[in-house]
Amino acid sequence: MTEAPLLAVRNLRVVYPGDDGDFRAVRNVSFKLGRERLGIVGESGSGKSTTGRAIMGLIAKPGRVEADELRLGETDLTRLDEKGFRKLRGKRIAMVLQDPKYSLDPVMSVGRQIAETHRHHFGSDAKTARAASLEMLRAVHIRNPELVYNQYPHQVSGGMGQRIMIAMMLIAGPEILIADEPTSALDVSVQAQVLAIMDEMVRSRGMGLILISHNLHLVSTFCDRILVMYAGQIVEVCEAGKLHEAKHPYTRGLLAALPQLGDKRDPLPQLQRDPAWMADLPAAVGADT
Repeated sequence: MTEAPLLAVRNLRVVYPGDDGDFRAVRNVSFKLGRERLGIVGESGSGKSTTGRAIMGLIAKPGRVEADELRLGETDLTRLDEKGFRKLRGKRIAMVLQDPKYSLDPVMSVGRQIAETHRHHFGSDAKTARAASLEMLRAVHIRNPELVYNQYPHQVSGGMGQRIMIAMMLIAGPEILIADEPTSALDVSVQAQVLAIMDEMVRSRGMGLILISHNLHLVSTFCDRILVMYAGQIVEVCEAGKLHEAKHPYTRGLLAALPQLGDKRDPLPQLQRDPAWMADLPAAVGADT
């Protein structure tokens, strides 16, 4: 018997009204997420982050989220109001954003921020929440959790700040983690450490992960499957290990533009865009994956 998906998305649309009519930032996006690592790639403005925020219920008005199906397990996300989403965020689905210095409260110690998440979802007392927070800091490989617990965001490095964000997002035991460019502000060596920690946590807890990135190489080596987005919709779905076999010209163009050590190309290849790529694709693209 096939295991039911953790997340089912069918014909997701995010629409913003404008003077010249509605602008569709996300169009006909469909996919399913199991206990796996799913990558979403594309250029800036392709709709990657907007898709993640729509799933989290974070699209601000006057933006509208519409979908034929948007389901977290048995929960129909299209029927939830803000109060309903607040109960889910952190507890069942969580999101790590790009730069921790913009996500952490600068006037509150990092330990209190992690503990606050635990107390909100479990109604725990201060002592229990502190103990759980210290355990999570250890789980993300922070060597001196008692010291870090009392520090403020400006006192920690970017890599440690991202570990703290992962601890905060996972302390309530969510089923799904959405990571939106979680390593783009970090140097290469720290990127690898943060990804390894995220991978360890996701695998050990049997979670589903959505990794949003513009870095094709990173996603192809870290994820199991990849969705390629262009102009708000999915243009191709492929196994991460077979990304080099991609068929869509947009994906092929992105791959061709990747820099390669020892390869002196002058000029660098430029992506040749086809107006036909803007046409609406069937909502079924990616729906069965």
